[in-house]
Amino acid sequence: MSRRAVVIGAGLAGMLAAAALSTTVDEVVVLERDDLPDGPEHRKGLPQGRHAHLLMAGGLAAMEDLVPGVGMREHLLSVGAHDIPLGSGMVALTSEGWFRRWRHDGPHMITCTRALLDRAVRVAVLDHTKTELRAAGAVGLLGTRERVTGVRVSGAEGERELAADLVVDAGGRGSRLFTWLAGLGLTGVREKTVDCGLVNATRLYRVPDGAERFPLTMVQADPYAGRPGRSGMVLPVEGGRWMVSLAGTRGGEPPADPDAFLRYALDLPDPLVGRLISGAEPLTGVHVSRSTSNVRRYVERARDWPEGLVVLGDALAMFNPAYGQGMSVAALGARELGAEVRRAGPASPGLARRVQRRAARWVDAAWAAAVSQDVRYPGVRGARPGVTDHLIAAYTRRLTRAATGSYPAASALWDVTSLRTGPGRLLRPATVLSALTGSPLPPAARPPLTPAEREVLRGLDRTGG
Repeated sequence: MSRRAVVIGAGLAGMLAAAALSTTVDEVVVLERDDLPDGPEHRKGLPQGRHAHLLMAGGLAAMEDLVPGVGMREHLLSVGAHDIPLGSGMVALTSEGWFRRWRHDGPHMITCTRALLDRAVRVAVLDHTKTELRAAGAVGLLGTRERVTGVRVSGAEGERELAADLVVDAGGRGSRLFTWLAGLGLTGVREKTVDCGLVNATRLYRVPDGAERFPLTMVQADPYAGRPGRSGMVLPVEGGRWMVSLAGTRGGEPPADPDAFLRYALDLPDPLVGRLISGAEPLTGVHVSRSTSNVRRYVERARDWPEGLVVLGDALAMFNPAYGQGMSVAALGARELGAEVRRAGPASPGLARRVQRRAARWVDAAWAAAVSQDVRYPGVRGARPGVTDHLIAAYTRRLTRAATGSYPAASALWDVTSLRTGPGRLLRPATVLSALTGSPLPPAARPPLTPAEREVLRGLDRTGG
């Protein structure tokens, strides 16, 4: 019997879900209602698409497993993405001080524009799997409250029915999951939103001559200061460009005006980002976005859930993009889908629930990391820090302080934030000992730049800093 899977949405989560299913079903159909650009260009369905995106090590590893016959790291680098080792290739100011740079690289992450990443993944999946991409939108689910049997599709030929053994909703922030479930007579899926009011403002610059190897630079927000969080980063992207993203929580939002954009960067807890871009050539205006709430649908806890329906990516959970984990969670969820379908088959009883529970483990980790920080900012909506949050914050601060001068402590933090391992990594005896003993080195008084990098900074700085 021929098996068909239908994936709703051709974004990152949708294409990776298609790749995960391509080796276990006879036909994979991906539905996309938006017009997709031919090249690596911004599209309407990605409100955060113009801002900084980091592909963490855990997400990249999942992608490597998902697309048969493609080394995704090499594929991304071949089209212009950058490989950044966290240990040696990043300069970062945390709430507890500057991270030192080490001879050990630590985990790596990939930086590029979201448009390039999405196109590279889409091309790899379409070229190397039996996936069909159709210009059409899903307008409803077929089936009953016990089993989804397909989707109602609206396209150039009008509305029709498309049968499927498995449907994956990867429709992103625009998913109509609750409406569709209600049409089947299903309600009661709990949803939670935590919103610190973060606003992103991003501008592209030409990388100055001589600064091609300057490290990724990051000034993180401080959630413990009792005032709005303000952050900024300079990261290399394709085409010899720097992407400069500023972010501020409610009451500390970055501006859209170019001159004010620079002043905001200079007023961060350290002016390094502003000093770097003060002498760089801007290539675009400032793009501002406010679609940054953490939103989670607790699908895995639903009392009733139909067979044949899986929810992944932003349709399942959205995270404050400041923490850079959304793409990796989508990739890890798609890998869980692939593993479960290979083990039991696309129509096995209980498949959808098992996938949701496996995917929820990665959602839990990213949700805890994002929300435990966001609840501490003034004016946050949807949650307040409780006793557990205060205990976690105390330990996290102590470990982060140790990590400013302890490679074992820094390595533990990187493993968790990169989604290479779960939060349990932070409670291993060696990690707890690192947190208790603290940093063996004194706090760094200034950014850990090499002499050559300081010379680059002096050449760019137009502020007199």
